[in-house]
Amino acid sequence: MEMEIVGADHDIDEPCENNNVGDGDLESNSTTTTTTTTSSIYGSSSSSCHLAWEDLTAVLPNFGDGPTKRLLYGLTGYALPARILAVMGPSGSGKSTFLDSLTGRLAGNVVMTGNVLLNGNKRKRLHYGVVAYVTQEDIFLGTLTVKETIAYSAMLRLPSNTTKYEINQTVENTIIEMGLEDCADRVIGNWHLRGISGGEKKRLSIALEIITQPRLLFLDEPTSGLDSASAFFVVQGLKNVASSGRTIVSSIHQPSSEVFALFDDLLLLSNGETIYFGEAKMALKFFADAGFPCPSRRNPSDHFLRCINSDFDQVNNTLMGSQRFRDKKDTCGSIMYLSTAEIRARLLHIYHRSNIAARVKARIQELSTTEGFVLERTSGSRVMWSRQLSTLTKRSFTNMSRDFGYYWLRILVYIVVSICVGSVFYNVGSNYNAILARGSCGGFISGFMTFMTIGGFPSFIEEMKIFHKERLNGHYGVGVFIVSNFVSSFPYLVIMSFSSASITYFMVKFHPGLDHFIYAVLDLLLSIAVVESCMMVVAALVPYFLMGVVIGAGFIGLMMASAGYFRLIPELPKPFWRYPVSYINYMAWALQGAYKNDMIGLEFEPLVPGQPKLKGERVLTSLLGISLNHSKWWDLAVVVAILIAYRLLFYSILKLKERALPILQTFYAKRTIHHMMQRPSFRKTPPFPSKRHQVAHSLSSQEGLNSPLHSSLK
Repeated sequence: MEMEIVGADHDIDEPCENNNVGDGDLESNSTTTTTTTTSSIYGSSSSSCHLAWEDLTAVLPNFGDGPTKRLLYGLTGYALPARILAVMGPSGSGKSTFLDSLTGRLAGNVVMTGNVLLNGNKRKRLHYGVVAYVTQEDIFLGTLTVKETIAYSAMLRLPSNTTKYEINQTVENTIIEMGLEDCADRVIGNWHLRGISGGEKKRLSIALEIITQPRLLFLDEPTSGLDSASAFFVVQGLKNVASSGRTIVSSIHQPSSEVFALFDDLLLLSNGETIYFGEAKMALKFFADAGFPCPSRRNPSDHFLRCINSDFDQVNNTLMGSQRFRDKKDTCGSIMYLSTAEIRARLLHIYHRSNIAARVKARIQELSTTEGFVLERTSGSRVMWSRQLSTLTKRSFTNMSRDFGYYWLRILVYIVVSICVGSVFYNVGSNYNAILARGSCGGFISGFMTFMTIGGFPSFIEEMKIFHKERLNGHYGVGVFIVSNFVSSFPYLVIMSFSSASITYFMVKFHPGLDHFIYAVLDLLLSIAVVESCMMVVAALVPYFLMGVVIGAGFIGLMMASAGYFRLIPELPKPFWRYPVSYINYMAWALQGAYKNDMIGLEFEPLVPGQPKLKGERVLTSLLGISLNHSKWWDLAVVVAILIAYRLLFYSILKLKERALPILQTFYAKRTIHHMMQRPSFRKTPPFPSKRHQVAHSLSSQEGLNSPLHSSLK
């Protein structure tokens, strides 16, 4: 059997000029003008796609003594245009793994084998412009409205030659298609803003993906956490999308009977194996022919899962004492005493030897030889870099202005702390004790007040989630994201540094003069910007809030310890702390520049009255250990260089993760497959059963009953 070894490929594709996603109208009842506009953006509807997968297997290797766990085993099937394929199964059956396998988004330690065919051509992963993936997690900027979110997405993804009128029409049509008219002008909601409902968020997630009319749409449990009405409207919206020729594959846990009736095809999984694949309406006949008919008053999806989910064994065992249950089981055949493991084994045996499975293989053979629309990857961007930059900058600036916790709260805290610092060191003067006071005040400003910048890390993590989602779909590049983030945040950094520096500078009465004041503002501004850039690097390495804050705080704490205030730089241990830490420590250079800005040109009263006054230059060299071989502006220039270095490091980490990880994962996949093929347990044993699905009790079907609980109470 031919197999293609595929690692968890996470390479990121830039948007492709010729990947004109979409091949039909946004909605069948749209106006003629709208249809023409949509067609002009996306192209004709003749480029529909059929997707097939053959002998798809995903394993989680175990190089120790334990067995290798098969997450998926020998899946074969297809998805056709204008139809919705529902992927059903109990929790842990492999639904999300199956979708990740098709889209190339498997975790790095999972290895996949098998073939994925798109229009008859093998694909290692499905690229941007071909596929859209709606994950379980709804990731949005909660401060934006529904309409703004869709509009910004359209600006980032529609071709640069698209007119403003066409963009507005596309946004309006998408809102109508997903039934979001009533909440279009409401904010999505975050920690301090009440927003839209869960069902509306899910429909918004779908709207963001269909705005470019993708040929293939994957959804991972889009109805999770929704009530039956909200779930119905979500799937009804998908039905509208499919009617325009899209191919839709959606995992779903346990839909209502109304939602189940909307699906065209069904893939039923259990322990990573195919229990049934075919038309959804024919699944009832398959189960009935196998000896497990669905009771007339039971939801089909409930019946399917009841037959293959071993968790129901415990439920039925609890109800064994029910009088009605005892009366009912006396009239039932021997099948009623089968456990779910036995039912599952029988269903597997019947399906793989049925005409249904044979027709599936024949259909895949037919699809593999059919010449469909060829989807070529091309270089180039759909949107000009300048438009991407302006759109991202505007969106980020809007989010920062509306999110109180992003900058406004920090600005308020900075002002309060500055007033406190100014009052503590108020009119510090120029006596001998003022030398220590000025040094302490400068150390506090350069250290603690820049340290408070890590308070914006949670909000930046949310933006990073948006970036990873959009980057994975190829909306824009890493460079434009970094530049836009800096440009949009710069006004708030200026407000923060100017207000704080103004309060402390004039209350403490540092060295008078406009140039000295401007330097103090710039020194604080650049120091805050460096800390923000440092936290970006932390976010790229550790994208988790709590761990990121701890690591960032620890790192900045080390910078404070070696900055030259707690111990003079000449006295630092030369290995490591002085060379090279003090030279790459932004705080050391910022503090030296602040001391020079304040003390050069000042004179202080001597310790013993009558002695000559102490010049500021002497204080710097003898008491603070600061060299005067270079000016304060050189210190500031080094801070700028460190700022740029952090931004470049952030860029390099993101690009390295994109480029290097796929190569490493492919190597890991090949090495793992070679290693496992030498193990008899991998070649001969059946799929590894998890403890969750071990047989605990027998399952007794309850013909004619609505539910076990309901029947036990009657």
